[in-house]
Amino acid sequence: MSSGFQFLAFDTSTDVLSVAVSRGAHTWVHEGVGGAQASAHLIPVALDLMAQAGLQLSELTAIVFGRGPGSFTGLRTACAVAQGLAFGAHVPVLPVDTLLAVAEQARFDVQGEVQDQPLHVVALLDARMDEVYSAAYAWQGTALGWRMLQELRVSPPEAVDFKIADASRVVPCWCAGNAFTHDGERLHQLPASMPRVHAMPTAQALLRLAPALWRTGLAVPADQAMPLYVRDKVAYTTAERTAIKAAQMAQAVQAAALNPSH
Repeated sequence: MSSGFQFLAFDTSTDVLSVAVSRGAHTWVHEGVGGAQASAHLIPVALDLMAQAGLQLSELTAIVFGRGPGSFTGLRTACAVAQGLAFGAHVPVLPVDTLLAVAEQARFDVQGEVQDQPLHVVALLDARMDEVYSAAYAWQGTALGWRMLQELRVSPPEAVDFKIADASRVVPCWCAGNAFTHDGERLHQLPASMPRVHAMPTAQALLRLAPALWRTGLAVPADQAMPLYVRDKVAYTTAERTAIKAAQMAQAVQAAALNPSH
């Protein structure tokens, strides 16, 4: 990771609350229980990590967040907090697809710091309602980074397409994510020879992805911190309304702390 970047990153798209801060080559990380509790804990955890790093929000290059797909409640929480903190600190936001973060976490878990070996990854996340989110990516090495091979989609597990082809060369192909526990028996098209790697969209993965995405110009103003749902949803559940209200209250408290004269 380039020493010139300073990022706050978080993902609340699953049942895990993952938060991390980078200052140059150093990182500070927190992982805990997410879900409905994420809205209450995200801001305090983020500010604590910022304090450990000796950073003010205004010193950040950007606030990086997992934009989805994932839990509707979690995505709304992430967007609300990213917007609130970015508005108050006058910094941009950097939305990242959660399935890309899954692919990156799997790559790092297996390859570690050896980053120039080409790789294909089918990323899967449990979407509940008897469906999974899926997308496929090609890792092209440090210089070129990730390239999407299959668009994000939501489907029954039986419909996931594991036929990834790159005409230019033959490369290793993995299946990564968290859908194996609940939907493994229904992933009928998953070849027995394809390795399965349990991976989540962690904040550390977001930090590793952030510099390249930043250089590509994908950072946007705070008001463009929008969720990526993939599956349509037209109404909030009671739990979602409670989580959103908590996130809004936390956002207001943080805004007041950043602007004491108002």
